[in-house]
Amino acid sequence: MAGLFESAGNGGAAIALDEFEASILRSLEVQMLELIGPPPGGESDDPLAALFAEGPSEAPADPALLRLFPDAYGGPGAPEDPRTAEMASEFRRYTELDLRARKREDALFVVRALDGLGGEGGVLEVKPGDFPHWLGALNDLRLTLGSRLEVTEEDEEGLYRLPESDPRKPLVIAYLWLGALQESLLEAMAG
Repeated sequence: MAGLFESAGNGGAAIALDEFEASILRSLEVQMLELIGPPPGGESDDPLAALFAEGPSEAPADPALLRLFPDAYGGPGAPEDPRTAEMASEFRRYTELDLRARKREDALFVVRALDGLGGEGGVLEVKPGDFPHWLGALNDLRLTLGSRLEVTEEDEEGLYRLPESDPRKPLVIAYLWLGALQESLLEAMAG
């Protein structure tokens, strides 16, 4: 997979994606939408109800979701302190729904942009105002795949040397490609 972002000269960026690359990226974003899940109460048109809805107070059991929605207080390896757990629970209850909505919006934005290619691949132009959606969506995908692959900073170099027979190889290739997409988008943003 070679599609990477390049500066478009107008402050934006562009990426040439073949049909296969566009399909993979779209599929990953759709899976992200499924992982994040629908808004509470479905697609309600009542903004007041959404404003006062409370999120979960418990951390997700799925390690990928926990990576996307980590506790604001404490953390992995930290001693379990009842006061810290209570603060993390309260913070999650009032912030997770907004964070999920933003992640859902980012993923949907990328899916719609890819749908604009008509399923055939092509050059996709990204306006400067759209960079946060793309960076957020790519980062969420990479965090999720990294969690599923149980990648640590020490392991990342080893991913390049996986044998072809390793069943994780397709996910590793996607993980590394997403990292290259992120890096190329940041470079394109810098001009």
